[in-house]
Amino acid sequence: MTTTTAPAGAAPARKPFYSSFGFQVLAAMVLGLALGWVARNIGPDAAGQPNWLATALATIGSIFVQLLQALVPPLIFTAIVASISNLRQLSNAAALVWQTLLWFAITAFVAVLIGIALGLLIQPGLHAGVTESSARAPAYVGSWLDFLKGLVPANMFGLQATTRVDGGAATTRLGFNVLQLLVISIVVGVAALKVGDKATPFLALNESFLAIVRKVLWWVIRLTPIGTVGLLGNAVAQYGWQTLQQLSWYAIAIYIGLAIVLLVVYPALLLLHGLSPMRFFAGAWPAIQLGFVSRSSIGTLPVTEAVTEKSLGVPREYAAFAVPLGATTKMDGCAAIYPAISAIFVAQFYGVPLGIQEYVLIAFVSVIGSAATTGLTGATVMLTLTLSTLGLPLAGVGLLLAIDPILDMGRTAVNVAGQALIPTIVAKRRGLLDQAQYDRAGDIEVIDGAAKAA
Repeated sequence: MTTTTAPAGAAPARKPFYSSFGFQVLAAMVLGLALGWVARNIGPDAAGQPNWLATALATIGSIFVQLLQALVPPLIFTAIVASISNLRQLSNAAALVWQTLLWFAITAFVAVLIGIALGLLIQPGLHAGVTESSARAPAYVGSWLDFLKGLVPANMFGLQATTRVDGGAATTRLGFNVLQLLVISIVVGVAALKVGDKATPFLALNESFLAIVRKVLWWVIRLTPIGTVGLLGNAVAQYGWQTLQQLSWYAIAIYIGLAIVLLVVYPALLLLHGLSPMRFFAGAWPAIQLGFVSRSSIGTLPVTEAVTEKSLGVPREYAAFAVPLGATTKMDGCAAIYPAISAIFVAQFYGVPLGIQEYVLIAFVSVIGSAATTGLTGATVMLTLTLSTLGLPLAGVGLLLAIDPILDMGRTAVNVAGQALIPTIVAKRRGLLDQAQYDRAGDIEVIDGAAKAA
């Protein structure tokens, strides 16, 4: 790589705005919306199948998310093991961990209170245009027993198989249980520390593997503009916006709640800690916008970790631990705002009265059970966990599935913002934040794993 040094005293050459990564993604969002609208207006082919444009958009989007998710398991393992090893270099590492978890819980509690208040104020279940015939039980149901069992790894790699039956044909797919992989990584990292000098070669190999994984991930992330066209275009082509009409009040309540958390609660917390909200959003924007279009906290994890460290000034030793943990457990959108309003919607739709005890349970499930979502696309597991805890009809989930992808965009954007926010706040409180770097957030562009002048 060739490095060119500007003459002393000369201002660095500013790149054209159209060459920046952020502009490319924004342009891709506009193009995706336009192509999605065209694909939806073309309609299905003569056989009733999606037209060629809709198929192309869906294929591009799914391939991009698959590439990200395929590389996330090795990133989580190597980053967590390396971060636990590096946490020795930070004073009071245990205090860092507990403060991180505490702030996860505090912000989740505030978010769920906002969700409950909006559900009671807007009463979306009483203004729904859907009929009870649309209700159906979800394919996946969350329970506390499944959640607790899911914490225990079934194998060393966190692998799990899922089988889906469609038209009499069964399809089995292998995937990673991210929560189990997180547990495995923490156990291995702690064990390596306990072993001592004998683990030094293993930790060195892990650091090298992590560097390789990061490089490959950044190659994939450079494809984000292309993936954005496919993901956003497919969402418009498949669902359109008219599907929001019957559940408009429900969607409005969700997005108002998300906006309050993102634009009021988070800035207030930053100001309380002497941090500029504008700088935070400027630095975290690449991760937030990718979360919006990909609808996956796990898929966005590499970008979230990079902006938290390189733009917001959080030390790598801490960011590499806190951000992956947040990507699996910090879900203010999916696990707080969404289940609170949705549970109230289902209760109002079926005429089931809720008392103080039920609202306390909603808050409890949101704060404690958010790890059940495990950072994957969608939050059906979290919703069914909430409904089953309250004893509400699980068939009510089927009423909401039609517009879930549209809501999931906003939910994931808020999730990702929170996953960058908490490490920033905790680092500030512990005196670890690079304030000068934070104050330059937005003036640097995170590309190929390195910070470059925007």
